[in-house]
Amino acid sequence: MSKAAELANLIGNINAGGGGVNRNAIINGAMNVAQRQVSATGLGNTADSYPTLDRFKLSCDTSAATAGRLTMSQDSSAPSGFANSLKLACTTADTSIAAGELCALFQPIEGQNLQAFAKGTADAKPFAVSFYVKGNASATYMLELKDTDNTRLVHRQFSVTTDWTRIEVSFPKDTTGAFDDDNAKSLELRIFLHAGSNYTSGTYTANTWAGQTSANRAVGISSFFDSTDRTFFLTGVQLEVGQNPTEFEHEPFENTLLKCQRYYEHCYDLLGTHFPADDVAFGNGMTLHNANCWADDNLRVQVHFLVRKRAVPTTTAYSVSGLGNGSTANRWDWYDGGWGEMTGATNMAETTAVGIHVSIIDADATNKSAYMAAGGWDADAEL
Repeated sequence: MSKAAELANLIGNINAGGGGVNRNAIINGAMNVAQRQVSATGLGNTADSYPTLDRFKLSCDTSAATAGRLTMSQDSSAPSGFANSLKLACTTADTSIAAGELCALFQPIEGQNLQAFAKGTADAKPFAVSFYVKGNASATYMLELKDTDNTRLVHRQFSVTTDWTRIEVSFPKDTTGAFDDDNAKSLELRIFLHAGSNYTSGTYTANTWAGQTSANRAVGISSFFDSTDRTFFLTGVQLEVGQNPTEFEHEPFENTLLKCQRYYEHCYDLLGTHFPADDVAFGNGMTLHNANCWADDNLRVQVHFLVRKRAVPTTTAYSVSGLGNGSTANRWDWYDGGWGEMTGATNMAETTAVGIHVSIIDADATNKSAYMAAGGWDADAEL
């Protein structure tokens, strides 16, 4: 896009009520943050989850028992101006597609972050979506915005080639159905990659907001699972107020990380090393927490999150190996001149911290001060 065209689009968006800084409603659109892991295999028949890159959720219908499988990863292949992309690679093909099969990639967005669109009012604003894609061969997929508060949809097919291509889509304003102003999900930006006839047998009507008809949602798309050669790369995802997509809004990495940690935070050790899910040896990754005795053989520790969570999170504490008997999953160890195992952990989380109470096995903690060591912990407040 030329600078003149970019300026014209930006001015048009400002006139339509958008533009300016912080205009991108998508978090981690440049695919820079992957707190959980950088690669996950065997995906394709699992419940909605965040396998790798933060804020990008994989949705596959488990009831239809999809045979296709894929690997999802953070990849260094990217268009100019980007360093990372989200990569999907088919590892098991599925050429006999059952009616209920579905595989899609999406990001859910809080209603309170969408109020600038003024959806459902006489002053409603248009939606501009842009992103970069490529694959191993030509393919057609479906981009969809779904208003989950009012079950209203709008969609557009797009094409993928072997070169990086910027997709630019302008969706019209919708004066029906306002987004709730709260911390719950109000909108999904979704890309359909594979679907059975329950989602493909209807009529394709582009760029028209309407109530949900499942058969219309993925009409005319290719199947990502048609071959083990199939790949799909995505980056530079942006959703903004306005009639025209504008240049991707890059932001400092730390800003993106803080936004992601509102939904999910993973414990790091004192040196900043990322913990695996379990079984971290002493000296190779461990966080020590000051603990207070609150009853015989019991310790209490409070872990403060780096970022206040969207809602009270689900928390998990992972074990340490090589300390006491701490090879059992979800157990912490304690130290007061020697290591001992703790069990019976109960997590009591708030949006800012989690308090963990544990009982010490074969030890007397009365009136003692101690450290508690954990292999790691997760706080999950995802939509």
